[in-house]
Formats: sequence, C-alpha cells, structure tokens
Amino acid sequence: MTAASRAGAFKLGSLAVNRMGYGAMQLAGPHVFGPPKDRAAAVAVLRAAIESGVNHLDTSDFYGPHVTNQIIREALHPYRDDLVIVTKVGAKRGEDAGWLPATSPQELQSAVHDNLRNLGLDVMDVVNLRLMFNPMGPAEGDVEPLLAPLVMLRDQGLIRHIGLSNATPAQVAQARSLTDIVCVQNMYNLAHRENDALVDSLAQAGIAYVPFFPLGGFSPLQSSILNDVAAQHEATPMQVALAWLLQRSPNILLIPGTSSVKHLKQNIASVGLTLAAEAIQALDGIGVTKQ
Repeated sequence: MTAASRAGAFKLGSLAVNRMGYGAMQLAGPHVFGPPKDRAAAVAVLRAAIESGVNHLDTSDFYGPHVTNQIIREALHPYRDDLVIVTKVGAKRGEDAGWLPATSPQELQSAVHDNLRNLGLDVMDVVNLRLMFNPMGPAEGDVEPLLAPLVMLRDQGLIRHIGLSNATPAQVAQARSLTDIVCVQNMYNLAHRENDALVDSLAQAGIAYVPFFPLGGFSPLQSSILNDVAAQHEATPMQVALAWLLQRSPNILLIPGTSSVKHLKQNIASVGLTLAAEAIQALDGIGVTKQ
C-alpha cells in the first residue's frame, strides 16, 4: 500500500482513483501565469507525487497557459496505466493574467485539443467544464449550450468523462439531466460549507466531489480553532483541514497543490491522520452550512 492509497479510492466514472490526488495549478509561475522559477523543482514534485501513489492529477491548459501541462508531460510521459489526468476548459488567460470566459463551441473544442497536444494524450480521462457566469464563484446560467461541444467530443472518443467546476446545485441537476457527470469541483472547506447538501446528494448518486482551496478564507477565530486542533494532533493546520475533508464524506477527492516536495509529503501524510470526535465537533462549528 502506498502513502496516497491509505485513504481509499473512489471512482470518476469508470476510473478508480485514490482519494488523495494532486493539483498542478501551483506549478506555473506567480498568479498561475508564465513559467515557474524552478522548472526542475516542478518536475521533481510531480514525480514524487506519483511515487507516493497519487494517481489522480488535476490540471488545465489555461494554467500558464500551457506551462503546467507541458511540465506534466516532461515529468511523467509516458504515463503510468493507472494515472487519471483531469483537466478543465471554459476559461482563458488575458495578457494581463486575468481569467476570461472561453465558452464558445470553437473555444471549448480548441481547449480540449490544446490539452491533448500539450499533455501528449490521445484521449482525456475527464474534462471539467469550468462555468464562468461569474469567475469569482458559482452563478446561475444555462449549461446546455456549453455541455454540447464536450458531449460531441466524448462521442468522438476524445473525452472519456465530463465533470463540472464552479457550478451551482441547479446547474449540476441540469447537467445530469443532459448527460453523465462524474465529478463536481467547487470551493469547499471547513469555513465555506455552502455545498454541504450538494456533497451529500452527490455521494448518494456515486458522484465525486472535488473541493479546492482547502484553507481559503478563514477568519482569525476560525484559524485559531484549526491551529488548536492541529496542535492537539501534532499535525499542521493543512493536514487537519485535509483530514477533515477525507472524513467528511467518502466521495470527496482531494487535489492539494504545492510546488514543494516537502509540503507534498506533508499533505499526503494527512491520509493517516484520524481526527478525534471532539476535534470533529470543534471543526464542524467553524463553518456555516447553507442548503
């Protein structure tokens, strides 16, 4: 058993992955734009992740842009048979490093082909549609015209599975009425629990939920509680936050990102951390659940 596999596995459609994965966003330059300061270090982190048993890699060709996928190819190609690479489309980078919608049929199709080319793949395992009705957070809007190009590419054999990112519960329901959705990737952590009901409903349907920003937006009081629990368990706050997510629901898949091998190993070690009942109770009180 590898370090990353100790948390168990869950399926992305037909593809089984360890619940502890890796997000490659931080491998690009500052603000996820341009090349990294140390490309060799980025390659080393990716190889260390795979050696630790990570077989779920989250990326996008708009990280950089293109930079992250090209580093992944340099570090890991030819890929291990059990490695599942998940990407996102629906956004692009402006010259000022801004995040812009890219949701026309032509842009979505081009983005999938960009991912395939830069990763050196013939087919993408999972493509998440990043909804950009509001780049800062989920906002209502019709997903049907955005899904149609991805469904066509899936029917052509260029995509195995489709997921959603930055989606509202209503959009998840609409998308599921149109096609199979294997995962939802939204912001969710101890302090931001707006998706509590969505996590549970997806678990019942056997659909993965992939939270990002596991330590985003904590108040000083919330951070104090997290720090106290971490001290009690002789762990870091990040390890506690990740362990809480793993214990929250079996359909949660983690993709913490880092450009440091040391931090990577700390993140993966969180799969061996079991939080005491009193700790869970204290941590549960940090967030406000919204239905």
